[in-house]
Order: sequence, then C-alpha cells, then structure tokens
Amino acid sequence: MKKANSRADDDLRPEYDFSTLKGGVRNKYASRFQAGSVMVVLEPDLAAAFPTTEAVNEALRTVVRASRALKRATPHNKRTSTRSTPARRRGSRS
Repeated sequence: MKKANSRADDDLRPEYDFSTLKGGVRNKYASRFQAGSVMVVLEPDLAAAFPTTEAVNEALRTVVRASRALKRATPHNKRTSTRSTPARRRGSRS
C-alpha cells in the first residue's frame, strides 16, 4: 500500500523547498492569544478610530462604566407603563 504523502503525489513545485527556509517559527504569535481572550474583527472605519488594542479596550471600558452608571441612576418601577396613553382596541372609533 502506498503512502498518501509521497513526493510523487505532492502538488507543490520543486522550487518550493521548505527544508532550506530559515527563521520560520511555528505559532509565532500564539503567545498573544492568552486564555480568556476574545478576538474580534473590526470594520475598517472602526479600525481607523481605534488603532491599538489598548484604545479599543479603553473605549469599551468607558462604555461599560457609563452603562452601569446609567442603570444605577435609572429607577426601575415595574408598575409604571412606558406608554403615555392607553392602547385603543382595534376597530373602535372614538
């Protein structure tokens, strides 16, 4: 039985000899992805506004702090309706 990874079945051109490459490091950037980190992709307009990781994190922390402050300042009364006028029944004319 023939091996699946034989040189004859290789689609790469002979000039691509990876054994002669020097300086290639496997998982070179793996240390940047720490446990518990989340990677997101910013759209180009946002990437221009937030050029660094620190800038993104600081902006998000500011939003979270503002959101928490707003929640503390807003009274939550479940009995108060958000509607200013009572709802009318469909089809009624008054």
